[in-house]
Amino acid sequence: MSAVLYSFRRCPYAMRGRMGLKVSGLSYEHREIILRDKPAHMLEVSPKGTVPVFITDDGTVIDESLDLLNFALAHHDPLGWLDCDQDTVNTLISENDGPFKHHLDRYKYASRYDENAERGDTDLTHRAKAEVTIRGYEERLATAPFLMGQKQTIADIAIFPFMRQFANTDSNWWNDAPYSSTRAWLNRHMESDLFKSIMTKYPLWSPAPI
Repeated sequence: MSAVLYSFRRCPYAMRGRMGLKVSGLSYEHREIILRDKPAHMLEVSPKGTVPVFITDDGTVIDESLDLLNFALAHHDPLGWLDCDQDTVNTLISENDGPFKHHLDRYKYASRYDENAERGDTDLTHRAKAEVTIRGYEERLATAPFLMGQKQTIADIAIFPFMRQFANTDSNWWNDAPYSSTRAWLNRHMESDLFKSIMTKYPLWSPAPI
């Protein structure tokens, strides 16, 4: 069988996995879905129902985005994203995927977590808590172009899609926020050919009729 990827274009987890696949050169069938209408086959192979879901040529299922990113780079890492201090990288990504993502969700989607909030409301308390992580990025990026120094690594690729989501929640506030170095870092990634290439719009996938 050929490899298959179930993905949703705007999901930051899917973005990080797809960037790894793109640079690695692995070939696969792209299946674009919407999360409110998940295909039966995707749920069969990955019942947790999140994207990305990658099914390798031999049928192995990879349904964690960081696992997919590392799998792709283990196949081929032409830009040397893995050439870095993995302990520090793991700490940065754990902070992003844990505390930062926790506060980002509650900042961006306040009504999901607060019964008194209305759809579209944001929670500024959680924004302030997310800023703790961003201040750490700002300190790093004030003296170097990337989170690990002079060279782009897996840390930048794994983290910037979530910073994009944070920045887009209230772009007017973000554009004036005291994080100029982080803002420049984020903009470079968003304007890169790599990122633009994985943001191509695909038609929604549907299974072939029986």
